[in-house]
Amino acid sequence: MINTPAVKNNWFHAAAFSVLFATIVLFAYTGNYFILLAPLCFLYFVLIGVNWQAAYWIFLFSIPASIQINFSNDTMAITLPDEPLMWVFLLLFTLVFARNPATLPKWWWKDNLVFIVTLQLIWTIVSVIFSKMMFFSMKFLLAKSWLLVCFFVLPLWVFKEKKDFVKGFLYMLIPMLITVIVILIHHAMLHFSFEKVQKSMSGLYYNHVDYSTVISMFFPLLLVAWPLSKGKGFFVRFPLLIIILIFIAGVTFSYARAAAIGIGFAILIGFAIRARLVNFIMPAFYGLIILLMCYMVPNNKYIEFRPDYNKTFMHKNFTDHLIATFRGKDMSSMERLYRWVAAIRMSQDRPITGYGPRAFYYYYKPYAVTSFQTYVSRNKEHSTTHNYFLYMLVEQGWPAMLLYALLIYVIFAKAQKIYHRFKDRFYRIVTIGIAMTLAVGFINNFFSELIETHKVAALFYIPLALLVILDKKSRDEEKGLAIT
Repeated sequence: MINTPAVKNNWFHAAAFSVLFATIVLFAYTGNYFILLAPLCFLYFVLIGVNWQAAYWIFLFSIPASIQINFSNDTMAITLPDEPLMWVFLLLFTLVFARNPATLPKWWWKDNLVFIVTLQLIWTIVSVIFSKMMFFSMKFLLAKSWLLVCFFVLPLWVFKEKKDFVKGFLYMLIPMLITVIVILIHHAMLHFSFEKVQKSMSGLYYNHVDYSTVISMFFPLLLVAWPLSKGKGFFVRFPLLIIILIFIAGVTFSYARAAAIGIGFAILIGFAIRARLVNFIMPAFYGLIILLMCYMVPNNKYIEFRPDYNKTFMHKNFTDHLIATFRGKDMSSMERLYRWVAAIRMSQDRPITGYGPRAFYYYYKPYAVTSFQTYVSRNKEHSTTHNYFLYMLVEQGWPAMLLYALLIYVIFAKAQKIYHRFKDRFYRIVTIGIAMTLAVGFINNFFSELIETHKVAALFYIPLALLVILDKKSRDEEKGLAIT
């Protein structure tokens, strides 16, 4: 367990006075209002010293409302306030772990999910060593490190009892609900225009894809909260029903196809876990993808599916957008094919280590097939493959892609084992909810690559960490040990 030392009163008074004095002087000199946040930052650091778990809950609360601040050169950005807090927790954990590696218990290291995630991190380091864009790859590795520590490792000491699972749910729900309401109001002022959905994000999310992924991943937790709220009374169940409807509106008016498909897939996973059939789903999914590749690649069959450049464009309403998708005349869908073809062709030159994290954009265009170009192929936003499997393949090689495929299979297989091992109703339902959250994330990331963004990372790695914790609890219950 991570322990933090108590704060001495004399030291606290002296430091508090110094911070307050420096804040007043610097604000008077610069007029920068951000400087006024210094006393709050100081108090937060003191809280970490006194009770780091309480500081972690505050950090968790800050994630849904955090926003990205871009610097002038567009190569550097920071999300506030959560990213600086992640740096602090990374430093804290590194110091504690370096002093006592036994901080992480043996049972945690033996878990198969921990093993796979550790292999993924090791292979990321290998791909960074061989990267063709070392600066960007090192930034990726650093960000990946603090995401894993904050969302995959630290929950081990935070989520101990049922009340902690409930608290974590509420600490993420409240700020996220506020962002959804703000965006819906803003979007309503724009008449829920499909064209202006990006503008309605109000700076709270990168774009409507990021927004739809976050709220659709959280949505299954609301669905499982409903049966858990049984017997809690009108003043719990009615607000929960309203919140579910608000999230449905949020997903609907995000105009994101992957989010809706993801929720449908999550419901399928939920039923499959209960019926002990989930182990067949991912092999079947992977089998279909392999068959599709065997059909499309030989003799360049995929060329027949190239878009008509003059008839493939962004549509002004969502209905036309959906119709165009099925006809192969939607610009965003065809642009995905353009990137996917380029990624597959790229991977043939560096199949083992890839080009390095964050290197795709700088090398993919010579590998692209020009007949798949669309009006947005200039890619001013520097986006990547729009598929997490291909993202891993082209930037970190075959080992990374296969590890991710294995991780997804093991997630659902483990969730099924945990669900049927538990007798405790609360933990059984929570297990289903976590598996469904990860199922939504899987589908969204099949059409994007958002796991390394801070909000999606929280909703991917925290549920992953909770599965590890629930696995231990279910085994303890099976042995007749008391669980909380």
